[in-house]
Amino acid sequence: MLSQLPVWLAALWWGSLTTLGFFVVPMLFSNLATPAMAGNMAAKLFTAQTYVSSVCAVGLMLLLKQKMATAPMDKALAAIGFAVAGLLFALLVEYGVAPRIVARDNLTLWHRVGGAMYFLQWLCSAVVFALLSRREVGTPAQA
Repeated sequence: MLSQLPVWLAALWWGSLTTLGFFVVPMLFSNLATPAMAGNMAAKLFTAQTYVSSVCAVGLMLLLKQKMATAPMDKALAAIGFAVAGLLFALLVEYGVAPRIVARDNLTLWHRVGGAMYFLQWLCSAVVFALLSRREVGTPAQA
């Protein structure tokens, strides 16, 4: 089970981004009384997601660094690279873009930039999950 921890972390990262960004936040905007209320709640949820993303990405990097001796080098390095990129996108959205959205400084531009960076983080987490969940050809499945 411990050997599968990186796959579980990648699944948690990708799943939490998917759930929040594609289901929860749209539901907030369709069900709360005003867009301002939905926006305030979404901002709090995105901040919590930044913490989840950071823990998952850093955990993945640490675990994959240890695994590099036994795992295929290219696969581990690629997963680490996408984890670093995803972490950077998460931190840039939280500390670079979100304050501008809250300040309503060119709201449309910064909302689009933040959305694009969230999507790129989601793609990075999906690639990490795909890389780690794929078995090598000819390798038996572990029970």
